[in-house]
Amino acid sequence: MSIPIKILAISGSTRKQSSNHLLIKALAALYKERVTIDLYEGLTELPHFNPDLDMDHRLAPAPVADFRAKIRAADAVLICTPEYAIGVPGTLKNAIDWTVSSMEFSKKPVALITAGTSGYHAHKSLLGTLLIIESRISEDMQLVIPAVKTKINNEPVITHMETLLRLEQLMTALITAVHAGEDAEGFLTPPPMNMA
Repeated sequence: MSIPIKILAISGSTRKQSSNHLLIKALAALYKERVTIDLYEGLTELPHFNPDLDMDHRLAPAPVADFRAKIRAADAVLICTPEYAIGVPGTLKNAIDWTVSSMEFSKKPVALITAGTSGYHAHKSLLGTLLIIESRISEDMQLVIPAVKTKINNEPVITHMETLLRLEQLMTALITAVHAGEDAEGFLTPPPMNMA
């Protein structure tokens, strides 16, 4: 019997009953035979990012060290986030900032779902960040779900068939990326840096 793929899920919402949490729970139930999806619960416990607190990675604050260890131990990462004021939620961006110098996301397969009222601005911004820190993301491993509250209920069941099919495509691509390993192709490249 094969060992299930370990996926660390990170929700950009701090609300316990958010649609993003519901999406993660729905995917965990749908794919329980193939993957284990563990929701990271410590987002609000991370201190504000400060490079002065991270001069030596071995001495990082305990919540930061725990977050980094969870990413390293996972085969892949699933980020599911709303958009706040057409931007990335501050707690999520703060968490990712803590991994830039220590490079936990480098070469890690990452699926990105932005689900909210809209989501396109936050999605573009976060995708750029994830690519700059060398996450492995393909076109099929990302999805924007606008009007998400009309597409999932509190059970949680994804009630919108097109959204369900797109999520199945995303999960298949993420699982394939894990199995393919370092030799996989078709991942997006970082956007050019603006040096002006």
